[in-house]
Amino acid sequence: MTGPARALAAPPAQPGAPARLSAALRWLIAAGQTARPRQWPKNLLVFAAPLAGASLGRDEGFFYALAATAAFIAASAAVYYVNDVIDAGRDRLHPVKRLRPVASGRLPAAHALVLAGLSAAAAVSAGFWIGEPRLAGLIALYIATSLLYALVLKHLPVIELVFVATGFVFRALAGAIATHVPPSVWFLLVCSLGALMVAIAKRHTELAMLGDQAARHRPVMRWYTLRGLRLSQRLVAVGMIVSYLLWAYGEHDPWMRAWHLASALPLVAALIRFDWLTDHAGGRPVEDLIARDVPMVCCELGWLLTFMAGL
Repeated sequence: MTGPARALAAPPAQPGAPARLSAALRWLIAAGQTARPRQWPKNLLVFAAPLAGASLGRDEGFFYALAATAAFIAASAAVYYVNDVIDAGRDRLHPVKRLRPVASGRLPAAHALVLAGLSAAAAVSAGFWIGEPRLAGLIALYIATSLLYALVLKHLPVIELVFVATGFVFRALAGAIATHVPPSVWFLLVCSLGALMVAIAKRHTELAMLGDQAARHRPVMRWYTLRGLRLSQRLVAVGMIVSYLLWAYGEHDPWMRAWHLASALPLVAALIRFDWLTDHAGGRPVEDLIARDVPMVCCELGWLLTFMAGL
């Protein structure tokens, strides 16, 4: 068969196939970005209660904690999907958030809501899958309060900070429930104050970056000042350290008490570094200040190693 004949006999090209593949890949990337994988490490707070209690509780507690961590990743993704649909209009006015998939149109709002429903169902189901209905109830409560925050509570000054902090505490409680390690009052207080400090720092960095334009993106920001937020962050940090010291001093075993008290030193160093970073964030998100600053990470590792030595 001659060259022209072979060309006529060949099946027609399908230029649409690569385009469809490319569109599907772009959709997957947009869906993944909206789930905020950079935020997932904070779900490791699930391991806080087993770590503080020096026990994984029930048999195979580590795997139950992993399941709870995965459940909270799915639950937080569900909240992010809904939140980005609600905030799409304001996000388009933000210098950075306008690039988010929903705000930029790369992920249709309807698709984001479907993904939110699927993620929420998977998160709640995980509690029943590991035979712990209380975990399922806690995750359902987390999703409900997060949606209430996105619709109403985020416009109420101070209250919105408390609800942001509550999300971190829910994660710590999830680890306690999944592994059957009962949390102490001091443990919950330290977690609550630490979470509140991070929430305040988030508002400070946002206000410092956007200035007078901050209220356009987040109306509640008109009630805050940089000076007030800095003072609040430092007062909460002091309260956290005092609570941590009281918790460490209350340890009955002399060896553990000595090491836990010693672990307060790198913790104080980490909080001082975090305080400095908050004032020099330069538009970086708080998560980057905690996880990507080398001196900060060294302080955190120093605390963890000292704490583990006491166990």
